Amino acid sequence: QVQLGESGGGLVQAGGSLRLSCAASGRTFSSYSMGWFRQAPGKEREFVAAIDWSGLNTDYATSVEGRFTISRDNAKNTVYLQMNSLKPEDTAVYYCAAKFGSSRTRDEDTYNYWGQGTQVTVSS
Repeated sequence: QVQLGESGGGLVQAGGSLRLSCAASGRTFSSYSMGWFRQAPGKEREFVAAIDWSGLNTDYATSVEGRFTISRDNAKNTVYLQMNSLKPEDTAVYYCAAKFGSSRTRDEDTYNYWGQGTQVTVSS
Protein backbone atom coordinates (compact mmCIF):
# COMPACT_ATOMS: atom_id res chain seq x y z
CA GLN A 1 0.00 0.00 0.00
CA VAL A 2 1.29 3.43 -0.94
CA GLN A 3 -0.17 6.71 0.24
CA LEU A 4 0.52 9.86 -1.72
CA GLY A 5 0.20 13.46 -0.59
CA GLU A 6 0.61 16.45 -2.87
CA SER A 7 1.63 19.94 -1.80
CA GLY A 8 2.82 23.18 -3.33
CA GLY A 9 -0.25 24.29 -5.23
CA GLY A 10 -1.60 27.82 -5.06
CA LEU A 11 -2.43 30.97 -6.96
CA VAL A 12 0.18 32.44 -9.29
CA GLN A 13 0.20 35.01 -12.06
CA ALA A 14 0.75 34.02 -15.65
CA GLY A 15 4.45 33.63 -16.34
CA GLY A 16 5.17 32.60 -12.78
CA SER A 17 6.43 29.34 -11.32
CA LEU A 18 5.36 26.74 -8.80
CA ARG A 19 6.91 23.51 -7.60
CA LEU A 20 4.61 20.69 -6.65
CA SER A 21 5.77 17.92 -4.35
CA CYS A 22 4.31 14.49 -3.82
CA ALA A 23 5.42 12.58 -0.76
CA ALA A 24 4.92 8.83 -0.69
CA SER A 25 4.66 6.53 2.28
CA GLY A 26 6.32 3.16 2.42
CA ARG A 27 9.82 1.83 1.89
CA THR A 28 9.45 0.67 -1.72
CA PHE A 29 9.12 4.04 -3.42
CA SER A 30 11.89 3.22 -5.88
CA SER A 31 9.83 0.27 -7.11
CA TYR A 32 7.26 2.64 -8.57
CA SER A 33 7.22 4.81 -11.60
CA MET A 34 5.41 8.08 -10.96
CA GLY A 35 3.16 10.39 -12.89
CA TRP A 36 1.49 13.76 -12.67
CA PHE A 37 -1.97 14.30 -14.08
CA ARG A 38 -4.34 17.26 -13.97
CA GLN A 39 -8.03 17.93 -14.25
CA ALA A 40 -9.47 21.30 -15.16
CA PRO A 41 -13.09 22.20 -14.40
CA GLY A 42 -15.45 20.52 -16.83
CA LYS A 43 -12.66 18.51 -18.45
CA GLU A 44 -11.35 15.00 -18.20
CA ARG A 45 -8.20 14.25 -16.31
CA GLU A 46 -5.15 14.40 -18.55
CA PHE A 47 -1.55 13.27 -18.47
CA VAL A 48 1.09 15.85 -17.62
CA ALA A 49 4.39 14.08 -16.98
CA ALA A 50 5.84 10.74 -15.95
CA ILE A 51 9.15 9.45 -14.64
CA ASP A 52 10.56 5.96 -14.31
CA TRP A 53 11.90 4.43 -11.12
CA SER A 54 15.45 5.60 -11.73
CA GLY A 55 14.57 9.18 -12.58
CA LEU A 56 16.51 8.93 -15.83
CA ASN A 57 13.56 8.53 -18.19
CA THR A 58 10.83 11.13 -18.37
CA ASP A 59 7.88 11.90 -20.59
CA TYR A 60 5.81 15.06 -20.99
CA ALA A 61 2.57 16.11 -22.56
CA THR A 62 3.12 18.35 -25.54
CA SER A 63 1.30 21.20 -23.81
CA VAL A 64 3.87 21.37 -20.97
CA GLU A 65 7.10 20.19 -22.60
CA GLY A 66 9.83 22.75 -22.16
CA ARG A 67 8.02 24.46 -19.27
CA PHE A 68 7.53 21.67 -16.72
CA THR A 69 10.14 19.33 -15.27
CA ILE A 70 9.42 16.12 -13.38
CA SER A 71 12.04 14.74 -11.00
CA ARG A 72 12.24 12.42 -8.03
CA ASP A 73 14.34 11.86 -4.94
CA ASN A 74 14.09 8.22 -3.93
CA ALA A 75 15.90 8.87 -0.67
CA LYS A 76 13.11 11.26 0.31
CA ASN A 77 10.26 9.24 -1.24
CA THR A 78 9.23 12.34 -3.14
CA VAL A 79 8.45 13.27 -6.72
CA TYR A 80 8.41 16.86 -7.90
CA LEU A 81 6.87 18.86 -10.70
CA GLN A 82 8.61 22.15 -11.39
CA MET A 83 6.26 24.36 -13.39
CA ASN A 84 7.63 27.45 -15.11
CA SER A 85 6.09 29.97 -17.51
CA LEU A 86 2.66 29.09 -16.22
CA LYS A 87 -0.37 29.91 -18.34
CA PRO A 88 -4.03 30.34 -17.36
CA GLU A 89 -4.77 27.11 -19.21
CA ASP A 90 -2.56 25.28 -16.69
CA THR A 91 -5.22 25.93 -14.05
CA ALA A 92 -6.37 22.56 -12.70
CA VAL A 93 -6.22 20.17 -9.81
CA TYR A 94 -2.91 18.33 -10.08
CA TYR A 95 -2.65 14.71 -8.99
CA CYS A 96 0.35 12.51 -8.51
CA ALA A 97 0.08 8.79 -9.10
CA ALA A 98 2.22 5.72 -8.55
CA LYS A 99 2.51 2.69 -10.77
CA PHE A 100 4.25 -0.46 -9.61
CA GLY A 101 7.05 -1.28 -12.00
CA SER A 102 10.00 0.44 -13.57
CA SER A 103 8.55 1.80 -16.80
CA ARG A 104 6.92 5.21 -17.03
CA THR A 105 3.59 5.49 -18.82
CA ARG A 106 0.94 8.01 -19.84
CA ASP A 107 -1.89 5.54 -19.32
CA GLU A 108 -3.68 6.54 -16.13
CA ASP A 109 -5.49 3.20 -15.97
CA THR A 110 -2.19 1.49 -15.17
CA TYR A 111 -1.52 3.60 -12.07
CA ASN A 112 -2.21 1.86 -8.78
CA TYR A 113 -2.30 4.73 -6.30
CA TRP A 114 -3.42 8.34 -6.45
CA GLY A 115 -3.09 11.37 -4.24
CA GLN A 116 -5.92 13.70 -3.29
CA GLY A 117 -4.75 16.49 -5.56
CA THR A 118 -3.58 20.06 -5.15
CA GLN A 119 -5.16 23.10 -6.77
CA VAL A 120 -3.12 25.25 -9.13
CA THR A 121 -4.68 28.49 -10.30
CA VAL A 122 -2.96 30.74 -12.83
CA SER A 123 -4.37 34.23 -13.21
CA SER A 124 -4.03 36.24 -16.40
